[in-house]
Amino acid sequence: MSDARYSPDELDLLATEFCGMPFNTPLVLLSGCVGFGEEYTSVEGYSNSDVGAVCLKGTTLEPRLGNRPHRVFETPMGMLNAIGLQNPGTQVVVNEILPDLDFSETRYIANLSGSTIEEYREVARLFDDSPIDAMEINISCPNVKEGGVAFGNDPDMSAQVVAACREVTDKPLITKMSPNQTDIAENARRCIEAGTDAFAVINTLMGMAIDIEDRTPIIGNNQGGLSGPAIKPIALLKVHQVYQVAREHDIPIIGQGGITTAEDALEFLIAGASAVGIGTALFYDPLICRKINQGIIGYLNRHELANVAQLTGSLVLND
Repeated sequence: MSDARYSPDELDLLATEFCGMPFNTPLVLLSGCVGFGEEYTSVEGYSNSDVGAVCLKGTTLEPRLGNRPHRVFETPMGMLNAIGLQNPGTQVVVNEILPDLDFSETRYIANLSGSTIEEYREVARLFDDSPIDAMEINISCPNVKEGGVAFGNDPDMSAQVVAACREVTDKPLITKMSPNQTDIAENARRCIEAGTDAFAVINTLMGMAIDIEDRTPIIGNNQGGLSGPAIKPIALLKVHQVYQVAREHDIPIIGQGGITTAEDALEFLIAGASAVGIGTALFYDPLICRKINQGIIGYLNRHELANVAQLTGSLVLND
């Protein structure tokens, strides 16, 4: 990348590779937090040189209106959301939105969602015939044929979704792991066998907020996904657990969940992530990525490290 805000030496420190894709920095803007790219990248002062990749909003085969309000509710140290995958459908994203994105500046990752394995496969097939750089598989969606059980909470169903997408594309597949399951490492192993190229760890935790006067859930969908600093310790542990499996197969991880500072990002890298996702923090500081990058640069210089990739998996456990 070329940006006057970073010196050549700083660019070398931050640059990394993920699934063969060159990233300007290890930071990834998370799906659902930046729309389809153009909404967020128009923020004054934002530069694509601050991030390695942008994950687009979750996309289903057909258009979806999403859930009824309230869809978002602020909690102590976090946020509940239940947007309901509101999106215009895959064809509109591929034919009308992607042509307006500048793929020369950063990498763009599609987020695939569906309620059946067949829908995931078709969405992946359509995105395969597009300039998208990679696909993130959101396996936290409910499988309507299995009584609403989320794909991501069952290793067998997770693997089936990954395998179906693998059949129709050679683009990098990043499986977004649910924390709402018994054994995330075993699920990761099954997804590797099915053909995933990478992981995003973790998706949101399920939570609820209640209006005590009306005695009703505040979120229109009754429950929503909890994100933000409150989930960071859980996310760190899940990244560490998935890394134990992923490193054996050279599978990289996007670590995510409550990252708001450079120190947070560094923890995820040390735990085993090759890149880190920024999401909820963007809502209160849209330009936070530049601050996190500068903090990472300072740490690397202080510890005389040549590149951010040297941090991945460098955790030394206590005896």
